[in-house]
Amino acid sequence: MTSRLAGHALVEALVAQGVHTAFGVPGESYLAVLDGFHQHREQIRFIACRQEGGAAFMAEAQGKLSGRPGICFVTRGPGATNASIGLHTAFQDSTPMVLFIGQVASDQRDREAFQEVDYRQMFGPGTLGMAKWVGEVQDADRLPEYINRAFHTALQGRPGPVVLVLPEDMLTTPTRAPVLPRAEPAQAWPAPGALRELRRLLLAAQRPLVIAGGSGWDAEGARALQRFAENWQLPVGNAFRFQDTFDNRHPLYAGDVGIGINPKLAQRVKDADLIIALGVRLGEMTTGGYTLIEPPRPKQTLVHIHAGAEELGRVYAADLLLQSAMASAAKALESLAAPTSLPWADWAQAANADYAANQVAPAVAPMDMAVVMKTVQRLAPDDTVYTNGAGNYSGWLHRYVRYPGLQHHGRTQLAPTSGAMGYGFPAAVAAALLHPERTVVNVAGDGDFLMTGQELATATGYGANRGAGRLVSIVVDNGTYGTIRMHQEREYPGRVSGSDLYNPDFAAMARAFGWRARFVDRTEDFEAALAEALQPGAPMLIHLKLDADVSTSRGTLTALRAAALQAGR
Repeated sequence: MTSRLAGHALVEALVAQGVHTAFGVPGESYLAVLDGFHQHREQIRFIACRQEGGAAFMAEAQGKLSGRPGICFVTRGPGATNASIGLHTAFQDSTPMVLFIGQVASDQRDREAFQEVDYRQMFGPGTLGMAKWVGEVQDADRLPEYINRAFHTALQGRPGPVVLVLPEDMLTTPTRAPVLPRAEPAQAWPAPGALRELRRLLLAAQRPLVIAGGSGWDAEGARALQRFAENWQLPVGNAFRFQDTFDNRHPLYAGDVGIGINPKLAQRVKDADLIIALGVRLGEMTTGGYTLIEPPRPKQTLVHIHAGAEELGRVYAADLLLQSAMASAAKALESLAAPTSLPWADWAQAANADYAANQVAPAVAPMDMAVVMKTVQRLAPDDTVYTNGAGNYSGWLHRYVRYPGLQHHGRTQLAPTSGAMGYGFPAAVAAALLHPERTVVNVAGDGDFLMTGQELATATGYGANRGAGRLVSIVVDNGTYGTIRMHQEREYPGRVSGSDLYNPDFAAMARAFGWRARFVDRTEDFEAALAEALQPGAPMLIHLKLDADVSTSRGTLTALRAAALQAGR
């Protein structure tokens, strides 16, 4: 192997792993890597973002969309701390990701040199940390080894983020280290005995329910899940912010099991006598604050299938535990022979009917968000990617958009189960840059958007609308942190404090970054604005103005709020 700078060898290793795009904010601590991107610019591109939080969110979205580790580069100290929000999101969302951090030179370590941080302490790997593994490369000749381990660790078992720390002097050291092959995760398969036990539990059930979600799914796995559900006529609910795991248009779909859950679905989860949790962690949001499925020993018979051995039995003493990759698990479940007659046909039909009924909402004037979301669904292509951050506004998107199963178009929902504000807009920019042929619609709250809205510049600078797809951001402006306001009204009625917002003219802000923009404050004007946004041209922002109390006390979110309060959220 020809000698070259370790920074160049790192970029070659990324190319060998199939990476064609990396996100980040440049820093002097990894100039040799930036030069490597220039050297290999025909094979891989570096997207320079405006803030490390936005860059890390983009890499996390890359990991969700591709199933391969998203790549982010940041500099030491402030760069790494800014990027930590994306790392935490990747950890809680089980998204494969590698965060590369420039570090002070080796001869300056442990002196509190300029921007020096001990990243093993900062990101502390573990079950409640931010990374699956934190490594620091001291020897340039071992750099490919570390990168190979990083990719394997990010992909293996429960996927997640890895941190690799890169001392500045190591990156400028020449190396002849070889480029290693592409990392592929081992695919665990359920044990035959466990599958027989699962079939026995199904045959004994009267009110079964599947809750599917998590990461590690592919198109074939999603198709196998659908065939399993059809063979056994099982109602399927999708876990919090994994609504594209099972086709929402399927007659066996029961709805999303998360914040703002349909109260009838919440009761159905409680009333089920068998729950098959497939790929989900069964965290706080999916279990209604651990009330729908109570730990440590649920009232329902529980089968928990997950890729991570450390997740199984962590909270729930399930009746049956299966460690398996999702694609393998779904194919194994599909092979289970169903009897000719099943006793829960009415149960499954009622679950879907409850979901359909929840799509109907009372009219709200002057801006009806239910109509807005249904209009987006009607006009946008079927393979549209929808993104959001955190806030009550996302309830409209989750409730009224019907996500196709990922077997049709891959991932169509990018949303943080970690509840990270500011996620949706950078995720949308990343999706538009990675898949210029697909339309991407971001729905953001006013507080949510201003946390990462500077990435408007990244979208413009890298031509996010140059393909056949369109990039649209819908900013829902009600002048308040709506979720916090809702909690304040519950806990301290009439004593609103710290949740009011002063907002700019979002349309004017977007135009300043080279975007098209429209201001809309009436339902009847939205369709024309969206139709314009879906036409060729620059990306477009639609600024929706709502009353301050729409997402906190009345209107189309009333049912969502009631369910959230019932769940203690």
